[in-house]
Amino acid sequence: MTSTASQSPTSGAGAAHPDHLGHVIFIAAAAAMGGFLFGYDSSVINGAVEAIRDRYDVGSAALAQVIAIALIGCAIGAATAGRIADRIGRIRVMQIAAVLFTVSAVGSALPFALWDFAAWRVVGGFAIGMASVIGPAYIAEVAPPAYRGRLGSFQQAAIVIGIAISQLVNWGLLNAAGGDQRGELMGLEAWQVMLGVMVVPAVLYGLLSFAIPESPRFLISVGRRERARDILEEVEGDRIDLDARVAEIEHAMKSEHKSAFKDLLGGSFFFRPIVWVGIGLSVFQQFVGINVAFYYSSTLWQSVGVDPTDSFFYSFTTSIINIVGTVIAMIFVDRVGRRPLALIGSVGMVVGLGLEAWAFSFDLVDGKLPATQGWIALIAAHVFVLFFALSWGVVVWVFLGEMFPNRIRAAALGVAASAQWIANWAITASFPSLADWNLSATYVIYTAFAALSIPFVLKYVKETKGKSLEEMG
Repeated sequence: MTSTASQSPTSGAGAAHPDHLGHVIFIAAAAAMGGFLFGYDSSVINGAVEAIRDRYDVGSAALAQVIAIALIGCAIGAATAGRIADRIGRIRVMQIAAVLFTVSAVGSALPFALWDFAAWRVVGGFAIGMASVIGPAYIAEVAPPAYRGRLGSFQQAAIVIGIAISQLVNWGLLNAAGGDQRGELMGLEAWQVMLGVMVVPAVLYGLLSFAIPESPRFLISVGRRERARDILEEVEGDRIDLDARVAEIEHAMKSEHKSAFKDLLGGSFFFRPIVWVGIGLSVFQQFVGINVAFYYSSTLWQSVGVDPTDSFFYSFTTSIINIVGTVIAMIFVDRVGRRPLALIGSVGMVVGLGLEAWAFSFDLVDGKLPATQGWIALIAAHVFVLFFALSWGVVVWVFLGEMFPNRIRAAALGVAASAQWIANWAITASFPSLADWNLSATYVIYTAFAALSIPFVLKYVKETKGKSLEEMG
């Protein structure tokens, strides 16, 4: 039994309701702007791929490396953001990310050679990685417990909205440039303006970071208890025992086990089995080829004869479908469960990807797919994105946050997230060369991974719905 002295103080925070919920929503939304930039910066490159290929006269393999190199920055940013935030605070990390997003947007829009364009992409990737970590962490620490789930979903919603807005902006700018990615627009080529426009949300993110409070958890960690108490009153209301709430957080921080990499070792194949399951979820999420839809979709449609302006519009409609699917997942993930959604999504992805593979197997006629196959490919692409978004796009992150035992959760989540970035890089870097080799066979590969995800979930993945985090150990 646990002695009374070691028990956490009781503050009544679980039932806390802020006096000004709108203000708390504003705080969460401002932090989620990092997620918006995450989505925007990840997919805005879609509008520049063919222009970069043409301007710098590079082959598919070199082009793929330039597009994928941002993911190296993502991995570094994600790996270091937590430690930096523990040293200088969550708000400072947001401000650093905002500066990096701004610098990357300007540098990417005004490159003088391919190598410096790639360097600016890495800078942007570092900002994406930082935003992917600090947004959810900050929201979780600031949100009242009763609203944490709903406010936490702002990050994922912001990401998919960022993807959609980037495609809409790209489409609008392409139309303004007469349908030519290299057409003149404001004294630059259209693709440069597409990349430069990101300065606007990046600056807004930086400004919003000055309007929201620091995390009470960080303030307590550096001894600023009174300021932490004031912020807790601001976001959780004054109906709780604020002094007990501060003591509760202090107690939780002191009793936390800092998981280390060595805690993950064990079993027959280096890592513990549960860690391999997390890695498997991350890899399957990427190996179905989802990021091809966001990094290369305009290039893909143009390769089968779709007009450039129409290809940009289809990229935008795909992003809208992504938002719809994400909303469906957010509604049903706690009602239906994580495992059933993952299985439903896998089946739907097999159908969508399989139909795309079939459609792309036909020879082009006058540089275009036959009409029937072209429409089937387009509809199937939207079906694939819809089923991914309503399942694996959301439930993998839910699983990774819940499935690991408390004492290894942080370290295991870090390894699984790293595996996801690596898998993302592998798909992003390989697609142009694979598509040049055989577009249909490429989609057969993605279909196979979607199909293999079904027995993987059935055999290795346990449902986490309705279980406390303490039950995972």
